Amino acid sequence: MTASAVPALPPESDQQFDVGSTEDSLDRMRGIYAQLGDAYRIYAPGRGSHTWVFNHPDDVRRILITNHRNYAKGVGFDRIKILLGNGIIVSEGEFWKRQRRLLQPTFHRRILTQLGGIITRANAACLARWDEKAARGEPVNVTDDMSTMTIEIILRMIFGDDVDAMAAESGENPFAVLTEESERDLKFAYRFRKLTTLIGKYVARRRAAGGQPAGEDPDYLSMMLLARDKESGDGMSDKELIDEITTLIVAGHETTASMLNWTWYLLGGNPEAQARLLAEIDAKADEPIPSLESMEELHYGNLVLQEALRLYPPVWVISRRTIEPDVLGGYTVPANTDVFISPFFVHRHPDFWQDAERFLPERFESGDQDRKRLTYLPFSAGAHHCIGETLAIYEGLIHLSKVARRYRLRRIDNEPVEFEALINLRTRKPIFMRLEPRA
Repeated sequence: MTASAVPALPPESDQQFDVGSTEDSLDRMRGIYAQLGDAYRIYAPGRGSHTWVFNHPDDVRRILITNHRNYAKGVGFDRIKILLGNGIIVSEGEFWKRQRRLLQPTFHRRILTQLGGIITRANAACLARWDEKAARGEPVNVTDDMSTMTIEIILRMIFGDDVDAMAAESGENPFAVLTEESERDLKFAYRFRKLTTLIGKYVARRRAAGGQPAGEDPDYLSMMLLARDKESGDGMSDKELIDEITTLIVAGHETTASMLNWTWYLLGGNPEAQARLLAEIDAKADEPIPSLESMEELHYGNLVLQEALRLYPPVWVISRRTIEPDVLGGYTVPANTDVFISPFFVHRHPDFWQDAERFLPERFESGDQDRKRLTYLPFSAGAHHCIGETLAIYEGLIHLSKVARRYRLRRIDNEPVEFEALINLRTRKPIFMRLEPRA
């Protein structure tokens, strides 16, 4: 069927709002999805145009894979660019391909295992704080503690021991804005971008020192300084390095913190699932620094993280913009149209997921053989699939394996969770949980 022979417009919602720019976007879209289904339009007053939303896996595949060259990065990436510069999340075209080639080797499995010590030490620090809380019978703020731990991990991975030098030079943790400021608005962007001066100073110092790591562990700053493009032989400029570093800091911190926050929320309300996880971890030797291969052997632990990411994907909406007209969902999509897909709704599609609102890690036991491809995309898909997926899962599994040997976590109440769905899917209020020491 040609574009001219198909219906021109999907149904339009009677609500008007800018998807992803209002905290209640997700709640509104739940009602619209129930009413209008997989394809619909929403008028966005802030842009003076319509947003077209598609949540069927066939359309997801066309947007992200089979016809991805017809789609540029869309709404919201301009705000991210203010925050992160022209890093790998927002860049496009030949420049994006070059940066991806330069960064890809730094996420090799061999490198990730070498970074396991950083993850383990950050978890030990988190557990020390939790031990003090448990001794006093106090609940823990899981949301804040996951944020604190994951920012420590990603900063150490990037800068190594230079993190301590930065704090000493500044008289405080210069990156505290990431955990202290919950709003991701222009004020936050301004404060965060001011950090680029500090980052640039350490990039210059490290470059002058020949790019050697600051400590015994490898670090991403050194690896990126030494990276060379196979086609041109060129490395990254200071500006390019700074943009990629700020991208790694935010993306490598917030998405993993969100994943762990939601994972504990789900486990805390599902004692049977938590008991099965504890049993699997108890049956495995406690390694001082767990390897990537060892963590991948935690079969049920992997299922738990997959199911948490299904229910609450940190990147809950993905935006694109058509370059030329296309056909999606049986409708003609004009050129220069804002198109959104939402992993949150794709992961709950009634045609492909049974009991979609329930936390059932066992649903992933059989793998993807009996499920249509692209019904599950917490790390996106296609050419722009998240480069840090393996690292995020490795972090998550080390955390679960270390905490579960010492504590069970229980929800303090069973109040429904409220969403803050802006760039990432977060809980509107921090999640507090009770620690139960294990005998």
